[in-house]
Amino acid sequence: MTRTLLTLSALLLSAHAHATKYPLTLTDDLGRTVTLRQEPKRIISMLPSHTETLVAIGAGSKLVAVDRFSNYPKAVVDVLPKVGSAFQPNLEAILALKPDLVLADESTSSRLTEKLAAAGLTVYGGTGQTYNEVFEKIAVLGRLTNREAGATRLVTGMRADLNALQASVARRPKVSVYYEVDPAPYSVGPNSFIGVLIGKAGGQTVVPASLGDFPKLDPELIVKANPQVMIGLPLTDARARPGWAGLRAVSAARVYKPTDEERDALSRPGPRLAVALRALIRMIHPEALK
Repeated sequence: MTRTLLTLSALLLSAHAHATKYPLTLTDDLGRTVTLRQEPKRIISMLPSHTETLVAIGAGSKLVAVDRFSNYPKAVVDVLPKVGSAFQPNLEAILALKPDLVLADESTSSRLTEKLAAAGLTVYGGTGQTYNEVFEKIAVLGRLTNREAGATRLVTGMRADLNALQASVARRPKVSVYYEVDPAPYSVGPNSFIGVLIGKAGGQTVVPASLGDFPKLDPELIVKANPQVMIGLPLTDARARPGWAGLRAVSAARVYKPTDEERDALSRPGPRLAVALRALIRMIHPEALK
């Protein structure tokens, strides 16, 4: 047998070994039993992280619509219908597209999964909230869509990129970081996927783990912590807040607002974790990227 035929045979065997067997039954993050009778052909993604993951594992061609916040990769999402958001889904448009699978979230506040399921749709509700769950959810989407081999390749590549970036700051001192999700202020705990990325970038969030993954903070906590770096807001805003002008990060002008691309990568538990980590290193240990 020629080398080409051997290679082709190996690829075919690998693909067969990773093929999903249907019917497939999984439990989503709301504890619901989700059953797919056959491989889904028409998928609607109601979260940008799910959209990016489907494309990255080779299931992008199955998408028939996405939520209004899905903006990457542009070549895929720009030609797809937008069907609202988690809190304002366009149920009429979703039903008209006749999806055989809708990917949603586990939020009890939006009740998106519940609303879609009540309309008679097959819905998987779940997202990665912690660092390890990001990779677990990629594997789940691979199973749901019969793209397990693609999911494995994606996770392997992501881990290699993340490990290489983390190694660049491994011997550097830890820097205290306040990361602002929004001005309320909401921030990130050390066990959230963003908090873990901050740690891998050579930083340490000022938020105690006891407050949870995405807590609303008392501004006094930030003042007392006196972080060395602030991420997620403009320097002008930080200077204007009561008691912040003399904080270390503000005095040293180490307050950073991520670019739009960096912000999306940082806020989405999906394939662009390495983009997010590189952005954090640029802000926390810029000398490591020179």
